[in-house]
Amino acid sequence: MTIINKTEIVFSKHCEGLGELQIRNLDHKNDLKIIHDWVTQPYAKYWGMQKFTLAQVEKEYKEIEARQHHHVRIGMLHDLPIFLMEYYDPKSDVISNHYRVMPGDVGMHILVSPAKKKIPKFTWKVFTTVMDFLFSNSTTKRIVVEPDIANEKIHVLNSKAGFTYLKKVQLPHKIAKLGVCTRKDYEHAIKKCTLKKTAMHSTSNSSVLSHQISHLTPRVWSIVNRRLVKKAIGEFAHELLLELELLGKEENWDLYKLHTDSPEVFYYFKAKNQALDHLHIDISSILKMKEDKEVALDALDFILELKTTLGIPNDMLPTYMEEITSTLYGAAYKYENQKYSSAALVDADFQDIEKAMTEGHPCFVANNGRIGFNSKQYQHFAPEITTTFSLIWIAAHKTKAEFHCTSAYDYEEFIKNELGEVTFEAFIEKLKVKGLAPKDYIFMPVHPWQWENKISTIFAQDIAQQAIVLLGEGEDQYAAQQSIRTLFNTTGPNKLYTKTALSILNMGFMRGLSPYYMGSTPVITEWISELLDSDSLLQQTGFTMLGEIATVGYRNRYYETLGKTEAHNKMLSALWRESPYAKITKDQKLMTMAALLHLDNDGNSLIVELIRKSNIDVEVWLERYLNAYLTPLLHCLYRYELVFMPHGENLILVLENNVPVKVIMKDITEEIAIFDNTISLPEKAKRLHVEADNEIKALAIFTDVFDCFFRFLSDILVHQGGYDESILWKKVAQCILQYQGANTHLSDKFQEIDLFAPQFKRCCLNRLQLANTKHMLNLADPVDSLQFKGFIKNPITQYKTTELQEIQSAL
Repeated sequence: MTIINKTEIVFSKHCEGLGELQIRNLDHKNDLKIIHDWVTQPYAKYWGMQKFTLAQVEKEYKEIEARQHHHVRIGMLHDLPIFLMEYYDPKSDVISNHYRVMPGDVGMHILVSPAKKKIPKFTWKVFTTVMDFLFSNSTTKRIVVEPDIANEKIHVLNSKAGFTYLKKVQLPHKIAKLGVCTRKDYEHAIKKCTLKKTAMHSTSNSSVLSHQISHLTPRVWSIVNRRLVKKAIGEFAHELLLELELLGKEENWDLYKLHTDSPEVFYYFKAKNQALDHLHIDISSILKMKEDKEVALDALDFILELKTTLGIPNDMLPTYMEEITSTLYGAAYKYENQKYSSAALVDADFQDIEKAMTEGHPCFVANNGRIGFNSKQYQHFAPEITTTFSLIWIAAHKTKAEFHCTSAYDYEEFIKNELGEVTFEAFIEKLKVKGLAPKDYIFMPVHPWQWENKISTIFAQDIAQQAIVLLGEGEDQYAAQQSIRTLFNTTGPNKLYTKTALSILNMGFMRGLSPYYMGSTPVITEWISELLDSDSLLQQTGFTMLGEIATVGYRNRYYETLGKTEAHNKMLSALWRESPYAKITKDQKLMTMAALLHLDNDGNSLIVELIRKSNIDVEVWLERYLNAYLTPLLHCLYRYELVFMPHGENLILVLENNVPVKVIMKDITEEIAIFDNTISLPEKAKRLHVEADNEIKALAIFTDVFDCFFRFLSDILVHQGGYDESILWKKVAQCILQYQGANTHLSDKFQEIDLFAPQFKRCCLNRLQLANTKHMLNLADPVDSLQFKGFIKNPITQYKTTELQEIQSAL
């Protein structure tokens, strides 16, 4: 036993069921033999001292202690050493080469002594004691860790304590995951653990229920309502749905009065008119007057006050209002639980950026419906939540289910790779125990919400007749992406995405997957892959896609009689999509393109931070971005009349030094069209052919790129970045002209699909949703479903001559 001087204690904490945990200074004379015993055991392999002699360990720790900014402490229980901890200033460590050190950052390492007998939650109690010790210093703002990438046990503890991994880093002695935990993150994590413990040990779950709505406070609700009212005014005005009266000017602002359906209710606000009929509204200026009295902004009241003006059918109004409420609910959660500023997101991990997004579809007012999730399910399955979950696996009889894949795979090899051989064999054994032949079944994943809320009841007859056999949960953990039903494999980031049917109503669609499309998906993937791979310009720009390489679909014969488009026929299908990690180098990082429109709680912009930290000027940054994003879209349109749905959520940016170098398309097979009917397609891919005139073809750029993305990007560059509005549009014109100048053999196409036309049709997405919020678009004939209202002035027409002259001069 090591006797210690009580005056050496620097921190102590009572742990229930354990006793007093104490932290003291290192005693070289008595501690180094103990440390040597710990670090040379197999369990301590990640400390890298497995073969150290006692003299080497002593030398190591004398050198550490000699450093001004690195400290070693020993943890004690009942006067016995039980753990070693180190903490240090990251500015004085090699880790500072891999991230921007913030004031108040403290690095941490922990090594717990080998267990002689198992004590429940022993390591967790030690871990939280060290965290409490470090945060007991008021100057500590964040704790920083860099554990070995293979050290799964410490990753679990870090995650539980609220750490967020920013990225993978190559250190001199290991490949590590760089993680940070703020004081707020840690307090939130401890609160979650306490609530979980309370729920487990109490007959009342009121604490858990309260946690599910803790973000719904008067302050936050007021903020998100004001933001949504601002967006509603801007987007409904953009689609010419509102009656706005221009009252005059105040400095550089126009003053407007908004008339509602009620003669007693008016809204007043200040705004600036920008390209594409975009209103930049001063959010603080919005004022609602009712019977000559100012009243609080309320997004639901706003919809009710304008329901006639907006043309919402009475039978659709309750559903639309529910989507508005759900959008507010999600916005409140994101606001209250924001973990990263825009500046911090620049260095964040791909999935942390994905979870931080607040605006995936900027045109839609009700863009976060998720009708079907209750508050508990929201905490499990919403993309902004940090939790992960496993998939349910079933065996589906081949008389009703089909598996399809690209030619590079076969069924058994593919499923074994997804499940792992041990789980695969265990599921095979489950079928045999039931007296069923595994060769008669196809294994398929199901979203846990879908199983509990739809499949287990609506498909009860198939379960009873063993056409569907429940196998259990898979081993891998998944995180929902912004598109809700697309799931990222967090256990193996290089493994495939899984996209599952999810019968919730979100933004005008039930998010199912048609089993009838599943057979054509791998065929389309192979056809497009061959086209992209054989095109030299696309290869040069790096433009690629995430192939949807395998699918499985299950048909319910009862609902098939009602027609294949019936939502009940889209409840049980899944597809697998490539991971973007397989398409980048170690020096590149990933970011959803939706991030370019992200603003944090303080209104700071991520794209502005990216440009600032890239150390190049805005013009060069935009040129590289447009070359990576817009040029491939132009080429696909003009060369093949092939168009995508290239909004922010459907694109993944690949960056080097915070500059886009290429883009990766996803959601390919459901959201592409080919206007050129002379292009030969495989039989199963012929559904891609769409009839359209040249005006509609041009809208693939005018609407999907200019109006639905660049309009918002320009607003941010102007008002958050302080850049001139002309900068983006000049660069867009220049990008198109450079492409056209390099591809003169397509000049006839440039005339037919004229992207410099003075104006283009205004395609109104909210009008679609307002008319039918349950099924706003007929995917079998999407062009015919579109709603148009008037025309929009093309912002690049004015630059055609000047930019062309500049390009020719440069040549």
